[in-house]
Amino acid sequence: MLRNKGEFNVDGHIGLKGNISANAAYAVSDHLGVIFSGAYVDQVKDKRDFTSDFFEVGAGYFTTFGEQKERVLEVYGGFGFGNSRRVYKDLTFDGPVVTEIQDAALNKVFAQVNFSKNKKNDLRLFGSKFPLSYGTAIRVNYISMKDFTINDINAPLENNVFIEPIFFTRMKVGKNLNLQYTSGSNFGLIKNENLKGGYTTLSLGIVYKM
Repeated sequence: MLRNKGEFNVDGHIGLKGNISANAAYAVSDHLGVIFSGAYVDQVKDKRDFTSDFFEVGAGYFTTFGEQKERVLEVYGGFGFGNSRRVYKDLTFDGPVVTEIQDAALNKVFAQVNFSKNKKNDLRLFGSKFPLSYGTAIRVNYISMKDFTINDINAPLENNVFIEPIFFTRMKVGKNLNLQYTSGSNFGLIKNENLKGGYTTLSLGIVYKM
């Protein structure tokens, strides 16, 4: 949520399901911003292991409006790439037995609209005031497989369009430091065997502004 030329935001989040992500945004001018992000997932379960890494970059327009410039609107577009691995297992008396391994290399293009607003009333805790802001982001991703193998054998490539609504609440706890809670989902528009929508995600993180 950029507001002024030269502003640089960095944030990091740890998801409740093993997701780790980091994001950065820089205001090149009064209305032009660039964004970068990376994410890593490493989940180990009884019947399925899942690992993934992704990187993306984008650029777009931002502006503030309202009587006190308390609202921010941003529109971004960009691209990304990454890899994922799924390991499916059967549980036996001798322990888990791997039945299938899926490896995929992925490309992404995306468009995203962000909106945020400062809350008029601050949160009062322990005799102190904590300013709040909240907002939403709506993202459309087109993701395509560049390579896809099942048990090291080439498999049909898939693509999909994902709609990702995201909601966040941010609380200012210092001059430049904020705590942030984020929730989001993604929905695939194409019915695929493998490349399809995921789970709802919840994350807690920090945002530092310079």
